[in-house]
Amino acid sequence: MENNLINIGNKSPTVALETHGCKLNQADTLKLIGEFEKNGVKVVGLNDQPNVYVLNSCTVTHIADRKARQSLRSAKKRNPNSIVVASGCYAERAKSDLLGVEEIDLVLGNSDKHKLVSTVLNYFSSKLIVKPGLDEVQNISTENFRTRAMVKIQEGCDQVCAYCIVPIVRGRERSLQPETIIENIQRLVDSGFKEVVLTGTQLGTYGFDLNGINLAKLIEKILQETDVTRLRVSSIQAHEIDLDLLKLWENDRLCSHFHVPLQSGSNNILKMMRRRYTVDQYVASIQMIEEYVNSPSITTDLIVGFPGEQESHFEESKILCADLNFLKLHVFKYSDRFRTSSYYNKNKISSQLKSRRANVIRTISKDKWNLFADKSCGRIEEVLWEKPEIVDGKYFWSGHTKNYLKVYMDDRDLDLANTITNVNLDRRIEDKIFATSVL
Repeated sequence: MENNLINIGNKSPTVALETHGCKLNQADTLKLIGEFEKNGVKVVGLNDQPNVYVLNSCTVTHIADRKARQSLRSAKKRNPNSIVVASGCYAERAKSDLLGVEEIDLVLGNSDKHKLVSTVLNYFSSKLIVKPGLDEVQNISTENFRTRAMVKIQEGCDQVCAYCIVPIVRGRERSLQPETIIENIQRLVDSGFKEVVLTGTQLGTYGFDLNGINLAKLIEKILQETDVTRLRVSSIQAHEIDLDLLKLWENDRLCSHFHVPLQSGSNNILKMMRRRYTVDQYVASIQMIEEYVNSPSITTDLIVGFPGEQESHFEESKILCADLNFLKLHVFKYSDRFRTSSYYNKNKISSQLKSRRANVIRTISKDKWNLFADKSCGRIEEVLWEKPEIVDGKYFWSGHTKNYLKVYMDDRDLDLANTITNVNLDRRIEDKIFATSVL
C-alpha cells in the first residue's frame, strides 16, 4: 500500500464504483456518484482505467468478504496506478484487516461515508477543491443514467438478530427527515428516473424517532408530493405489515412486489435467531398481502444451517417454503460473524449439510419461479425497459414488470431505454419470459 499520487495533467480525474450486497448499498453508491460528479470527477466503468476505484462492500457472510477482497485486488491488478478504496460494511467491520491488504490504499467504513469523497480527493491531490454538499441529499447526473434509483429512507437496526452483523456495521436505527426523502426522489424524477425503490436496513420502523410519521404515512406523502411514476418498497418484516400499509397499494403507482424475509420455517429456530414473529404470524402476513394487493409477487430470504438446526427444523422450513406462493427464495448458508451471539453457539452444522439443505431449497425456489412465470403468461403487464441484452445470439430489450418479473422482448428497431409500455407475456423458455408489444 503506497501513497503515490498520479499526474493526470489537465484531465479530469476519473472514478469507478462497484457495489456488493443490499439495495441500501446501492443507494449509498448512487449518492457517492452524485458527490463525485459534483466535484468534477468523471464516473467511468471498471475497465476504463479509472484513477480511483471504490468498492462499497457487504459483509453478511464470509463469502461476501472473500468477494470483496477479490474485487479490490482485481482493481489494483487492472490498473496498478489507481487508488483503491474499500468502503461499506466490510470496511466498517474489519478496517485493520483491510489496511493490511497490500492492494488497498484507503479504508473508509460506513461511519466515514459522509467524508469519503473529500478524503479520496484529498488523498488523490491536494490541489483538488471539494465542494461541500447537503447532508443526505443525492446529487444525480443523467450521464450515469439508470432507470431505477435506490433512495435511502433510514439506516441502522435495533433488532439485533442472533446471526446478523448489520447492527454493528450500520449502527442504531435512524430515520431521514421526510422532506429530505421527498427532495431526493423529486430530484431523481427530474433527472429522468421512472422508478424509485425505498431502501433501508429496517424500513418497517421508519419514523420511530421522528414526530407524526411512519412508513405508511411516508409512502402516502411521496405519492402526493412527487411525480415518481413507479414506487417500490425494497423489504419489510412480516410483523410490520398491516392493513393500513397494504391499503396504499390501491394506488397503481406502487409496485406489487414484496420482499418479506422468512429466515426459518421453524418456530424453535426463529426464537433462537431472535426474530420477532412466529411462523403463524408470517403466514398471516403473506395471506394479507395476497388478499389486499392485486397480483402480488412475494420473495423471501432463508438461512439454512443455523447452529442447532436439526433435520426436523429444516423439514419445517422445507414444507413451509413449498406451501407458500413465493416467486423466489434467496437461500443463504449460515455464516459465522464475529461479535454476533450465534458465533458463540457451539452446535454448528457441517458445511456439507448446509450445502445439501441449500440445494433442496434452491430446487423449491426454481420450481416456484417456473410456476409463477407460467401462470403469468397470457397476462398483459406494464414493463419498465432497462437495457438491451443478447440472448442466444439475438438482440432483446429487457425490463421488469411491477411485480418484478424480468421480461425480454425482440424489438430491436426501437429505443425502449427508460420507457414504460404494456406487453403480452407470451411464453416462458427455461428461466426467461418473452413478451410482445400490445398494439
